[in-house]
Amino acid sequence: MTGRLTPLPEAEWDDDIRTALAGLLPRRRRNAEGAGNALATLVRHPELAKALMPFSAYLLMKSSVPARLRELAILRTAGRRRCTYELAQHRRMATKAGLTAEEIDAAVQGTAKGELESAVLAAVDELDASSDLTDATWTTLTAHLTEQQVMDLVVTIGAYALLAMTFNALGVRPEEREVELDDRL
Repeated sequence: MTGRLTPLPEAEWDDDIRTALAGLLPRRRRNAEGAGNALATLVRHPELAKALMPFSAYLLMKSSVPARLRELAILRTAGRRRCTYELAQHRRMATKAGLTAEEIDAAVQGTAKGELESAVLAAVDELDASSDLTDATWTTLTAHLTEQQVMDLVVTIGAYALLAMTFNALGVRPEEREVELDDRL
């Protein structure tokens, strides 16, 4: 994969770019190194980044979906989309959300223990395959989650499918060094 986009070099960062990241990153991380490869690549288009960052921040920090379920959904989405960047980042976030290494590997492959977690992974598979949920998955999700949680879950799955396609197409690679995770995540 040659000729794809690389993170924007620090020398090319300006206030507009730092403003684009304000909703997602603390001030100390609004730089090429602190932002990490994905965000430092997305800021090549500051207007797009400004539009995308509040939405992404909501999904990671304010969504009604519990962190464990969110990470299961993201891991399965990243696995289906073969997005190495998302898999690397969200393995770390899933660990922080309480998932074991075995649970993380199983989620990437599409298996989980328990009715709700299995339904979350089924939702990823169904939405990816048909852009819809079966009645059985809907029934299981709504038996365990509120209406708003189900809505947040569906949007999270769709958003991370979009991000996986974006990161894959732009050539965003996992970090060579570990980027600090914000405590809000």
